[in-house]
Amino acid sequence: MSRPPLRVVLADDERMVRTALRVILEAEPDLTVAGEAADGPEAVSVVRSLAPDVVLMDVRMPGIDGIRATEQILATMEEPPRIVVVTTFENDAYVYDALRAGAAGFLLKRADPEDLVAAVRLVARGDSLLFPAAVRDLAARHSAAARPPAAAWVARLTDREADVLKLMAGGLSNHEISARLGVGPQTVKTHVAGVLAKTGSRDRTQAVIAAYEGGFLAARAGG
Repeated sequence: MSRPPLRVVLADDERMVRTALRVILEAEPDLTVAGEAADGPEAVSVVRSLAPDVVLMDVRMPGIDGIRATEQILATMEEPPRIVVVTTFENDAYVYDALRAGAAGFLLKRADPEDLVAAVRLVARGDSLLFPAAVRDLAARHSAAARPPAAAWVARLTDREADVLKLMAGGLSNHEISARLGVGPQTVKTHVAGVLAKTGSRDRTQAVIAAYEGGFLAARAGG
């Protein structure tokens, strides 16, 4: 029995962008565009009404921006969709704030169609769309000025959880972490779940941000 298509909402203030995204997504048999929004408030309303699987959210929109819209959606829906923020520049400070707000990842507007389609499928199955170098640069810039002391949760990590978080920050997948540490995939999943719980993170992206902002990576480097 075939699964129903993944339902996507497009939120962008440029109609041409929404049209281009719709054409790319609806060319795939397992994807469909359930709705569109031209500004932040409309995005929140449409997403609440349609309850899609994935939202492609422009970072900068009229009314409220994509960050506030992401926060409102995640805070008010019992089973919120996975949200991918879309931006023009990799080093956009808005991206970092959106990831902190709970977005599953980000895409550049110049991304290839196949990367866009892969991203939607990836986040829909619960993974994070993590670009290690970009997230690392964003997080490092935001945490460098403050030079935060180690957060309380750092001391609560087991040695293995700490190893896993460090590799997550390097952008390694569960499979790659499994191979690097010489443990089974299920064991890695258990450690990742422990990391998410102790850092108070929704997903891997937020855990990586927590690793920087909580002083974890500086503590590991020093230790």
